[in-house]
Amino acid sequence: MYHASNSSTAVAVRKIPDARATLVLLKPITWFPPLWAFLCGLVSSGAGIFDQPVQVAIGFLLVGPMVCGMSQAANDWCDRHVDQINEPYRPIPSGRVPGRWGLWIALGMSVCALTLSFLAGPWVFLPTIIAVLSAWAYSAEPLRLKRSGIWGPGLVGLSYETLPWLTGVALMTSAAPSANHIAIAILYGLGAFGIMTLNDFKALKGDIITGVRSLPVMLGPKRAASIACLVILGAQLAVVAVLIALEALIHGGIIIILLLPQIWAMSVLLKAPKEKAPWFNGTGVLLYITGMMVAAHALRGLML
Repeated sequence: MYHASNSSTAVAVRKIPDARATLVLLKPITWFPPLWAFLCGLVSSGAGIFDQPVQVAIGFLLVGPMVCGMSQAANDWCDRHVDQINEPYRPIPSGRVPGRWGLWIALGMSVCALTLSFLAGPWVFLPTIIAVLSAWAYSAEPLRLKRSGIWGPGLVGLSYETLPWLTGVALMTSAAPSANHIAIAILYGLGAFGIMTLNDFKALKGDIITGVRSLPVMLGPKRAASIACLVILGAQLAVVAVLIALEALIHGGIIIILLLPQIWAMSVLLKAPKEKAPWFNGTGVLLYITGMMVAAHALRGLML
């Protein structure tokens, strides 16, 4: 690990990125949410996943390391000056990813993602364009929408849940996703807005100092947590309503059952939002993403 005292030496000595630091820059742990949504899209398409291994591999490469990894690299590059002060051990300020390599990696992966998605077809290309533009709009000046408590988590929810789901459908069917797929994917992306708002609690102090107007900063932890819970709950109830309208009653019932322990977890969260937000992310969010797969199976049944 590099510290502030030796980061300038690292920058002077190293000419190319350290391989391990480059992997850290891409943050593989953050790939799980979009990959899970992509898997939901694959399942909901009604196609045989094992019958199209090439498309599945393309999708995992595109959604995980290319688009999500690129967004992480872009965010670290745009935050490099703040990280130099607050987290000098990170890959870019520590010099393990020296010079402008962070920028070149992010730009190069953007080009690769757009190229691969273009070759995969127009309905894969479209969500990838939106995802790449969203990543840069989230992190880069002059927009830097991460400073907004509305646009920031909204873009993350769209990019982590909605767009990967639709990418999975498009890859497996080579066609535009149906209105039902679009509705369910958008609703789960909306619910992720609430999850991302709860995730902002861990950076509350830093956001206040750096001027990021997250909902916890603007409204305070209690009100922000209440809004997040309402959005998470409301999105899933809307999914249930869609499934009932499609006569997928069993799947809708399962999601309602999954909502009951979430409501209990929300009641615990609201007693101490700042302290309990990480706990909720390990309990309520697990039930949320389980419901996503239930909804995917419901749509799959309608496709058969």
